[in-house]
Amino acid sequence: MMTVLRSLFHLPRNLRLALRVVLSLERRLDDMQIALGRIETKLNQLSGSDNLQDWEFKVFSQWSEDGILQYLVRRLCLPPERRRFVEFGVQDFLESNCRFLMLKDNWSGLVIDGSASHIQAIRSHPDYWKYDLTAVHRFVTRENINGILRENGYAGKIGILSIDIDGNDYWVWEAIDVVQPAIVVVEFNSHFGPDADLSVPYDPAFERFQKHHSGSYWGASIRAFERLARTKGYFLAGSNSAGVNLFFVAEEFAGLVPATTSRREFLTSKFRDNRDIDGEFLFGSFESRVRALKGCPVWDFERDSIREF
Repeated sequence: MMTVLRSLFHLPRNLRLALRVVLSLERRLDDMQIALGRIETKLNQLSGSDNLQDWEFKVFSQWSEDGILQYLVRRLCLPPERRRFVEFGVQDFLESNCRFLMLKDNWSGLVIDGSASHIQAIRSHPDYWKYDLTAVHRFVTRENINGILRENGYAGKIGILSIDIDGNDYWVWEAIDVVQPAIVVVEFNSHFGPDADLSVPYDPAFERFQKHHSGSYWGASIRAFERLARTKGYFLAGSNSAGVNLFFVAEEFAGLVPATTSRREFLTSKFRDNRDIDGEFLFGSFESRVRALKGCPVWDFERDSIREF
């Protein structure tokens, strides 16, 4: 906040006033969104449903993760010392999975992003001094993730780990051992289908559109994440209706929320941000997006080797 105020000081008076109005409106809008989120949480509680998709609502999350996480956190009855999150791939954190938990329920958190400008934007926002938030500029790899967590005071049992890096998601989660989250949120790539046990091969410098012009080549299949989760002591609690995110819960909480399977939860994603070789949006069908990946290298966990998709 002080950074913002210092920058305003050097502007002409009329611009300072205009920017103060904008900042005030932003704060008021956040307050209204949080209030609506509280109402939606209460209304969902009345339904009594255990289906994650019945709990969906969006405040600051990209899709509907805010409502689902409210449900899971409530059912797990996490103690205060575990109300901490780690989220990476957050950009400027204005649209993220854990911001609502921080603003509504006063959670603490560590956010990591590979863009210096994004991290500066987070640190300059009033939320940064109002809440216990740490923002770190690092490009996450499986080699450095545990070190980043330790360096910033995150070890042991935490509440939520949210991974959204559009690339090495599988390999980074596999490597994490310094924290033991109660809930893990990961994006799966539905273009790989419901039954294949696949991921993009690990590349510490993986960037989505540099790897393949379409932008549809990233991450891992739903089945790969389900298998990895079991090996790490987690069960699948469900997915969101957009066919994007999976929600895993630690086995220590078995019985508090129902378990499900990847076959039951698989959905084809509807978002169409695939592009042609010149970077122009194609708005292609799911089938055309899958066809564009033919011949791309994938790591097949059943074969324990790389093959062509």
